[in-house]
Amino acid sequence: MKPIGYWLNRTDEALTHHMNGMLDEFGLTRIAWQVLNVVEDTAQISDTDVLSALAANADVPTLTAVIETVLADGWVTRPTSDRLTLTSDGRRRLAKVAERVNAFRELSMSGISTNEYLTAVGVLERMTHNIEAHRTGDAAG
Repeated sequence: MKPIGYWLNRTDEALTHHMNGMLDEFGLTRIAWQVLNVVEDTAQISDTDVLSALAANADVPTLTAVIETVLADGWVTRPTSDRLTLTSDGRRRLAKVAERVNAFRELSMSGISTNEYLTAVGVLERMTHNIEAHRTGDAAG
C-alpha cells in the first residue's frame, strides 16, 4: 500500500488537472475558481482576506496574479480601492461554473459514502493539527 503522502499528492494533482481542464472553457483555473468563491462568500472582501483564506492553496504572488486576472476578466470589481466584490456578470457566470463543479464532485465521489468522506476529511484534519502543533522555529517553513 502506498503511503498517505503519495495519495494526497496524486489526489491533489488529479483534482487540479481535471478542474483546470473543465474550467478552461470559462477562462478559469482551479485557484481562480477558489478565489471567486472566497469573494462570493464575503461581500466586499479585502485582498488581504482573500490571501489569508487561500494561503494553504497558493503563494502570495500566484494569488495576487489571479486576483488581477479575475479583475481584468470582469469576474470581480473594486467597489473601493482595497475591496473586491463579484460583478453581476461574474455572479451569473460563477453560477454556470457551479453546475459543472457539482457534476465533477458527483463524479469524484462515485462509490464513496458521505460518512467515508467525512471520516477521510476528519483524519486529514487531525493529522494536520498534530503536525502543526509540533512545528518549531525554522522547521515550520
